[in-house]
Amino acid sequence: MNEWLYVGLFFIVGLIIPVGAIGVGWLLGPKKPNPIKQSTYECGIEPVGEGWVQFKAQYYIFALVFLVFDVEAVFLFPWAVKLNQLGLFAVVEGIIFILILVAGLVYTWRKGMLEWA
Repeated sequence: MNEWLYVGLFFIVGLIIPVGAIGVGWLLGPKKPNPIKQSTYECGIEPVGEGWVQFKAQYYIFALVFLVFDVEAVFLFPWAVKLNQLGLFAVVEGIIFILILVAGLVYTWRKGMLEWA
């Protein structure tokens, strides 16, 4: 039961810190709204048109594919550095990991998600 005490304490502290930071910011922050402060700011240019524009999902998919392969590099770097010291099982696991990522790349390539149209 003692281990669960640490989990509960960690959960409570994890809730208190963000809620406390937001509360202190709300309590101590200035509250003098005016139209200039509440207007939309876009690099010093007055905004034109509606702010709610529907983007193509392809941009998000492209970003997610980039993120997947970026994270892959983070996981593969330590594996590649210690490749000579790893056993056969770890090498096979790394190869399977790479093959899964290559399959995902081939899938996105065939779907045309990497094309900028």
